[in-house]
Parts: sequence; C-alpha cells; structure tokens
Amino acid sequence: MMMPPALRRAALAVHVITSVGWIGAVVAYLPLGIAAAVSEQPQTVRAAWIAMELTGWLVIVPLGMLVFLTGLVMSLGTVWGLVRHYWVIVAFALTTVALVVLLLHMPSVTTAARVARTADDATVLQLGGDVLHPALGLLVLVVVAVLNLYKPRGTTRYGQRRRASDAARATQRS
Repeated sequence: MMMPPALRRAALAVHVITSVGWIGAVVAYLPLGIAAAVSEQPQTVRAAWIAMELTGWLVIVPLGMLVFLTGLVMSLGTVWGLVRHYWVIVAFALTTVALVVLLLHMPSVTTAARVARTADDATVLQLGGDVLHPALGLLVLVVVAVLNLYKPRGTTRYGQRRRASDAARATQRS
C-alpha cells in the first residue's frame, strides 16, 4: 500500500532526521572511545566510559531503532519497496547488521562503565577505549546514507516482474 504524499513526506522527514542523528551520535561517541584509549588519566577514562554508556543506551540505540523502523515503513509504503531494488536491500541489510551489532555490543559497554565507576585507578587505566566498533559502525552508516542518497540503478527480478505487472494493469485501465 502506498502512503499518501503528506504521510510519505512526514515519514521521510522522520527517517532523515533520525538517520542524521544516529550518525551524529556515533560521531560524538567515537572521540570518547579514543579518549579512553589514549588517556593516562583515570578520571578521563572513567568519565569517557560513563559517557559512552549513557550516549549508547539513551541516544544511539533509540535512534538506531527508529532508523530501522522508519526505513522499513519507507520501503514498504513507497514505490521503492523492500525487495524491488538492490540498493534498498543492501541499505536495509546494513542497517539491520549495524543495529544488531550495536545491541550485542552495548552490554560490554555497560560492563566497562560499571568497572570504571567502581574500580581502582590502575584497573580503570587497563580498560582501554572503544574505537573499533564505533569507527566501523560509522563507516557502515555513511555507506547506507550514500546508498539512500544516490539510489543506484538495478532492480531485482521481483522488481522487474512487479514493474511489468503494474504497467500491464495501467494499460488495461486506459
């Protein structure tokens, strides 16, 4: 079912805003992970891990879920479809993988933040940082954003059949 134009524009606005927010939140998280990795000050490492936990659970995870849901709504409610175009399938798959990895990674961030709150300075300095996950996540999110912006050509077999059947129905109506 196609969404009416006003609803489609509203859904697109929410999708774009949450997508940009998700990327921005990861951009804010990454320097915290770097600071925790390179700092020799226990208080800096403590603060970074606590901030990463808060940012992750209160900003990044909710935005990731909203991006996933609004992307699903946009694909199912517009002519792009979920399985009509390869770029939609790839973008949705990458978003799904990014969200799953995020959800699987956040408990370890919580554990590290708990250690940072309660451990002695020597133990806190051994925590290190969190650079790899946010860096790779940011790369994936940027690739998805580029796919959504450029919409490379290429329809799936289902998309080709659907286009032919839609054209045949349009011809019959005229």
